[in-house]
Amino acid sequence: MTNIRDLAKMAGVSVTTVSRVLNKHPYVSEEKRNKVLAAIKESNYQPNINAVHLSMGKTFLVGVVVPFIDHPYFSLLIKGIAAEALRHNYKLVLFQTSYDKDKEFEALQMLKQKQIDGLVICSRTSSWATIEEYLSYGPITLCEDTRGRNVPSTFVDHYQGFMAALEYLYQKGHRKIGYCIYRSSGTNSKNRALAYQHFIEKYQLPYHPEYIITRCLHFEDGNKVLNRIQQLSNPPTAMLLTSDEVAAGLVTSAQKRKISIPRDLAIIGFNNQPIAQMMRITTIEIPLIEIGKKLFLQVVSDSHVALHQEIPAALIERETV
Repeated sequence: MTNIRDLAKMAGVSVTTVSRVLNKHPYVSEEKRNKVLAAIKESNYQPNINAVHLSMGKTFLVGVVVPFIDHPYFSLLIKGIAAEALRHNYKLVLFQTSYDKDKEFEALQMLKQKQIDGLVICSRTSSWATIEEYLSYGPITLCEDTRGRNVPSTFVDHYQGFMAALEYLYQKGHRKIGYCIYRSSGTNSKNRALAYQHFIEKYQLPYHPEYIITRCLHFEDGNKVLNRIQQLSNPPTAMLLTSDEVAAGLVTSAQKRKISIPRDLAIIGFNNQPIAQMMRITTIEIPLIEIGKKLFLQVVSDSHVALHQEIPAALIERETV
């Protein structure tokens, strides 16, 4: 492969002159610049991109950690991140972890080894101690509420959003309300659980642990939720569901079983995905594309972006409550 010494010999100029031409330095005579450009064309010279990145101190790569790339929640976050990456001439390195700590560790190690310039973690399984250990190696931003910690984040307040949905159901006359989530260990899930606890304490409602269903994330899980509800002797009259995907699955399953939504069971989804608009599902809107854009800007910005950015959620009233 041709190197800059070869180019210098072909053009009859110094290595310094070749370097100046490659780096678009203004102080090179037109004659010498043309000789170097001719040598580049003749030899089909391609710069060593790793060496260029090393000299610049940047790779122009940003890592993005997601548990799943095929779920609308995460695909919309990626869409927002990718839009800003394109605008700023960055490329993305995607890490699909399926909540495997070892996969997440690989992303953190790439940051430590300077193979990427920064890391966006859309949903984590690593402990806070692990995240904080890697902060010194490069910028990390998270899609969860990190207020109280010196870790950048763009997030929706899931406590407030969940509480607003519970209050809405209460005002509609519901006293037996349940909910489903994917994993109980996640920060957002913990905030939803805390809101639920405070809600039933506020209105002195009985606590029914059987009204809380975990491992629900996909369309087919809506059928699982409905199965569980129908097995109860004292079922809930309303459910807050993990996502619009689960809500759509439940509505579809209810239609097959001649169960009326919302007369027999009121439901609220999350995220306001296109499927919720199409099926007229009441939901909590989370502007995922906007969040993705802000996450990217946080991880590549030096200082002018806020450490913690809260994005408001909104209740979208439709026909399932």
